[in-house]
Amino acid sequence: MNMGDHLLSWILFTPLLGMVVVLAVPSSNKYLVRWVANLAALASFLVSLQLVLRFDTHAAGFQFVERASWIASLGVNYSIGVDGISYLLVILTTALTLLSVLASWSEVEERLPAYYAMLLLLETGILGVFLSLDFFLFYVFWEAVLVPMYFLIGIWGGERRLYAALKFFLYTMTGSVLMLIGILILYFAHANQFGVRTFEIADLMRVQLPIAAERTVFWLLFLGFAVKVPMFPFHTWLPDAHTEAPTAGSVMLAGVLLKMGTYGFLRISLPLLPNASQDWGIVCILAVLSLIAILYGALVSLMQKDWKKLVAYSSVSHMGFITLGIFSLNVKGLTGAVIQQINHGISTGLLFLLVGIIYERRHTREIAEFGGVAHRMPNYAVVFAIAMLSSAGLPLLNGFVGEFTILQGAFEVNPWWAALAVPGIVLGAAYLLWLYQRTMLGELTNEKNRQLLDLNLREWAVVLPLVAAAFWIGIYPKPLFEIVEKPVAQIMDRLHRTELHQKEVQP
Repeated sequence: MNMGDHLLSWILFTPLLGMVVVLAVPSSNKYLVRWVANLAALASFLVSLQLVLRFDTHAAGFQFVERASWIASLGVNYSIGVDGISYLLVILTTALTLLSVLASWSEVEERLPAYYAMLLLLETGILGVFLSLDFFLFYVFWEAVLVPMYFLIGIWGGERRLYAALKFFLYTMTGSVLMLIGILILYFAHANQFGVRTFEIADLMRVQLPIAAERTVFWLLFLGFAVKVPMFPFHTWLPDAHTEAPTAGSVMLAGVLLKMGTYGFLRISLPLLPNASQDWGIVCILAVLSLIAILYGALVSLMQKDWKKLVAYSSVSHMGFITLGIFSLNVKGLTGAVIQQINHGISTGLLFLLVGIIYERRHTREIAEFGGVAHRMPNYAVVFAIAMLSSAGLPLLNGFVGEFTILQGAFEVNPWWAALAVPGIVLGAAYLLWLYQRTMLGELTNEKNRQLLDLNLREWAVVLPLVAAAFWIGIYPKPLFEIVEKPVAQIMDRLHRTELHQKEVQP
């Protein structure tokens, strides 16, 4: 297959083509539906691997750019491209989708074509967000993600699935509408200043707004991105959505969907609104919210009685580290934030997959129902230990690399930021070790656990790639630092030039 100059379009729309094929398979033939869905997810992943072979880590700016006029009268273009930040997130998205589809083989039995179609549609929406260079296109894909995620939770979720799905939809829709207002302010400001209507993100960077207007736009966009992260206090939809979603939904939600918010800060807020982004009052507010999320998420995780809810609240804490790194506004902070997005997708995705495996066997996630599981599932216990230590940030595993770099960046700005974030790491180790001790170690206190079977071949295929990635990044993270070096330098250059300009115009 010759992809020519349309590599990114192939990456973007291969899952959509797979969705159409899956929906064409008779729902009565569940075996065939599963195979077709897995092949579609595999095809999407293999196409994305072309990026690994062809992406130039030494080149600045966006690569494989594709542009075509879409709605000319409004200045809307089909404009997509990839840099080091979006490159890593695209590979993470296609890889986690493949593993999520494979993990669903025996979990879901009803409405199979629709289920797999929603997963593939979700993948397309997330990829579109990471690839869009046009703000209108970005927003279309941003909203498109809501639909499949809503149905995945609402149809194939747990007992309170309808409540969780509605809460997720309303929270994210509210944030998205406010974000749209901010986009339109930038759009009309550009039209007034340059006489040209465009949604191209690169063109909108030329817009000059009064500082008060820039702060207003910043907060409007912030609300859209913060709900998605989710930052404290916009996080309350997340535990319900995670707990009620099917395993694949939880993996995609934690692994890549939350990254849409932090990606928005990196791709949109900092480059388009550099004055507001560097406003010390705004930076302090966001740093405080990040620190609250780190400590609050960890403390609440310590009190959970449900495996899945514990991992869900841990995401609030880990995402707090990422936003702290972003708003440290220095090279180390931004680099650590980008790398930690990938690390969180790997470690938390693996944890949710493992919780899904044990739930399939026991149909309960109550921590009190377990104990001594390692006696019956020794291989599972080893993999769970690796996932737990990866999430806790143990050296030589992936989590350590990102958190250490973020703490360096935070310390350079304000030593107190780093000092207050460190207890979050300690508490993270505490709740994860507590979970492991209560479930894996000790004696088999529950007779129902004596019938547990260890990992089968398909489950090994699901977890091993993430285990390998956790060790690889932890031991040799240099390639990731090289990939993100150029885009981070460009963001810093944009912020630095704005700062210099402000000093020049001051009397």
